[in-house]
Amino acid sequence: MTLEIFCPFWGDPDLLFETVASVRAQRNDDWRLIVIDDCYPDETVAGRFAAIEDDRITYVRNEKNLGITENYREAIRRATTPYIAILGCDDLLHPNYVDVVTRTIAEAPGADVIQPGVIVIDEHGTTVTPLVDRVKQGMLAPKSDGRSVMLTGPDMATSLIRGDWLYWPSLVFRTQTLQRIDFREGLPIIQDLALLMDIAFDGGSLAFTPEVAFSYRRHGASASQKTIMDGRRFRDERAYYRTARTLALAKGWKKTARVAAVRLMSRLHAVTELPGVIRHGNSTALKSTLAHIFAG
Repeated sequence: MTLEIFCPFWGDPDLLFETVASVRAQRNDDWRLIVIDDCYPDETVAGRFAAIEDDRITYVRNEKNLGITENYREAIRRATTPYIAILGCDDLLHPNYVDVVTRTIAEAPGADVIQPGVIVIDEHGTTVTPLVDRVKQGMLAPKSDGRSVMLTGPDMATSLIRGDWLYWPSLVFRTQTLQRIDFREGLPIIQDLALLMDIAFDGGSLAFTPEVAFSYRRHGASASQKTIMDGRRFRDERAYYRTARTLALAKGWKKTARVAAVRLMSRLHAVTELPGVIRHGNSTALKSTLAHIFAG
């Protein structure tokens, strides 16, 4: 089964080509890579791709800047295989990635989403274990004896709304699912969680295999961190948890609704960020963070 790997690009070209090299290093060569350049202002990128002699790689440049969500949609529109990955332009596949995800698909042919095992690296490529990832991998991810774990419908929704333990760029999706279920508008910071929850609410399923096959790059000054410091992150997150509770109640998923209402891990995340928000000195961010911790 050919796996199409899309790579929406806006960022550091050198990191992008490290990503490309990690795709080319796959032990299983049944893949295609499509890089979608969202008008990044570096004219050397196209030339560097032209110098790569590999007909499995396609480089395209959008006519105008679409933004991150619309560039994801562009990837989905271009998809031609049953399953696709939408890779971050600075993350790294391990040489076993295609093998791991295709084996998991064969073991769980009904899965809409596949999550392989992940390690975290910093902007320099060094393996790191920040608190958020220790919580994700040690407390929130399903326990496994080495075999794949399948979560469906309410179990998937409850697991993710308790705390999003997935790593979006590492995921493989059933293409038809992404073509049927679109990103929600107005949630740029947590659009990945909202989409995954909508897949769960639609009766979809998630297969998790603990075999490590991906390096997720966590930057010290990420876009997510910036939105915490200006107040948007927790404002949007709080609004989405209310939406998730309403959707769960409508389906009769009482446990999911209860977890969404309590949002314990989300509140604890705000607690850990509070000292930095105070030091940053943005009153809007401080009010948003405190509301996230204490509001119902």
